[in-house]
Amino acid sequence: MIRPKVFKVVLLLLISTVISSCKEKPAGQTTAGLPDQFIMVLGVAQDAGYPQAGCTKQCCMRYYNGEHEAERVVSLGIVDRAVRKIWMIEATPDFKSQWHDLNEKSGLNKTAPDGIFLTHAHVGHYTGLMELGREIMGTSNVPVYGMPVMRSYLTENGPWSQLVSLGNIGLQKLVADSTVQLSPEISITPFLVPHRDEFSETVGYRIESGSKSIIFIPDIDKWSKWDRDIRKVVASADVAFLDASFFRNGEIDRDMSEVPHPFLEESMVLFEDLPENERSKVHFIHFNHTNPLIWDEEVRQSVRAKGFGVASEGDVIPFGD
Repeated sequence: MIRPKVFKVVLLLLISTVISSCKEKPAGQTTAGLPDQFIMVLGVAQDAGYPQAGCTKQCCMRYYNGEHEAERVVSLGIVDRAVRKIWMIEATPDFKSQWHDLNEKSGLNKTAPDGIFLTHAHVGHYTGLMELGREIMGTSNVPVYGMPVMRSYLTENGPWSQLVSLGNIGLQKLVADSTVQLSPEISITPFLVPHRDEFSETVGYRIESGSKSIIFIPDIDKWSKWDRDIRKVVASADVAFLDASFFRNGEIDRDMSEVPHPFLEESMVLFEDLPENERSKVHFIHFNHTNPLIWDEEVRQSVRAKGFGVASEGDVIPFGD
């Protein structure tokens, strides 16, 4: 028979073991070979992810039949280990696993991001903010950067307004074409792009460190609607993650003018006469579940054969020369 005091000691040891096993991995375990500053691709799918709810087409059946893994919604992570900080661009419905993977990759063992930058108020780009609320992470004043209408949307509409009123997030002002210095080495600049702005304006971002510049435009209506020449924007960057929601017109069973995006076929024609070193800067991203780039490796290879990049979850872009 176990004495009460012995039982108590054993119980405390067991509890201590369980608590210890739940602690996060020590910093530095996953950082071998990475520079102090880098960007990580956390997802490549359109707002609904892959597979998409309600889809019974062959594209999504590939997942249910075990032929392809799920794909998370488009997001980027930014890491500067020299100052022990991590930022995210977008708060997607896949936020919890994306934050876990980014935090682990950084080796910094943080409790929450040091900032989240939003592009616009479509569901795949901000709804992950719910993970910061008191029902889940219960964070304190995580900086969330947004343009004026985006900030108003979060302030005036529940449940997001509760994140503001309870201080789970602290809204930070963004001004188009005005740079935010994240650390001594990294800065980020928003710029307006034309999109379906039902609830907020839409921006892309330029992330810079030293001589390296990375462009992120996950959503835009059409390149021709923008007041900037996307070819010149690509030329000014080292890597450009660009909207490739749909491969071609007629891809979905609805009027595609209602959901305008540059078709991949259009973008490849637009960029096809660029020099090879310019085409290679383009990394297509933000794939709808119907876009074969998300589930057909032969199609991905055919796009790469034309000199373009195709973003993949887990890709790391190092800063520095």
